[in-house]
Amino acid sequence: MIVRPHSHWISLLFVWRGSVLHRILPRLMVVAAVSVLAVLARGWWFNEHANSSLSIPPFTLMGIALAIFLGFRNSVSYERYWEARKLWGGLLVAARSVMRQLHAAAPDHPATARLGRGLAACTYALLGQMRHTDQQAQLARLLPAQLLPRVSEARFKPAFILHWLGSECATLLREGTLSELQYQSIDENLNRLSEMIGGCERIASTPIPFSYRVLLNRTVTLYCLLLPIGLATSTGWLTPLIAAFIAYTYMALDVIGDELEDPFGMEPNDLPLASLSHTIESAIMDVLGEPLTEPAPQAHNYIMH
Repeated sequence: MIVRPHSHWISLLFVWRGSVLHRILPRLMVVAAVSVLAVLARGWWFNEHANSSLSIPPFTLMGIALAIFLGFRNSVSYERYWEARKLWGGLLVAARSVMRQLHAAAPDHPATARLGRGLAACTYALLGQMRHTDQQAQLARLLPAQLLPRVSEARFKPAFILHWLGSECATLLREGTLSELQYQSIDENLNRLSEMIGGCERIASTPIPFSYRVLLNRTVTLYCLLLPIGLATSTGWLTPLIAAFIAYTYMALDVIGDELEDPFGMEPNDLPLASLSHTIESAIMDVLGEPLTEPAPQAHNYIMH
């Protein structure tokens, strides 16, 4: 996630870090080169093919349709991003609720701190599953040593840890530490955690159809490459500037949609899962009254992962 202080509108014109300009700059240079060629060749084209010259009106109609198409695609991508953010917000709420209920019922019981650390480990395990990264160090720090080998072998580590949490709570019920009502309330929040994990898995395993992305990418690319030919007849040597500016708008929207489509990745506009996981751990340790052993993740070049 890009985290920058609010800047003056003039400063925003020259922002490089946090923009997608560096990703589309090679394509913009191609559009500018095509624009120069179109301006140089317009006289020859008029002489040889006067009846088949392009003009601005067709590109105006195509541009409106393409803008609507891009807007729809970006809305779908942002919906996935916002749903993922709500799911991780729900993880924080559910983890706080479980921890509050456990601590209120058995503040001095050894299982309370063990289960609290297990809740934090569950979020780090989900982070690793979503990003396909190794979170073994975090799991080893938070989980009991005898549980760690079983978690390491599990295919769905967050779900396995959640199952262990449920089993531990059931043990507390059987030994009388939790009442039936307290256990049911905690189990409801564990079910909420399971729903949040399942929602993240659904988003991660169901990308926007590939053919849809190919269609949009081809349409944007062809439109931006053909646009200079239509502009050259009326704007002359201003064509490279105008064509590059229009291409920047369409291509940037295409790239932003690509980044938002997978909100769990490591691109600049993706969710800061490491920071969110640390926030959940911090909330749990506050209830337990224990210090944090890991520093909070910091933004690097205005990007928080």
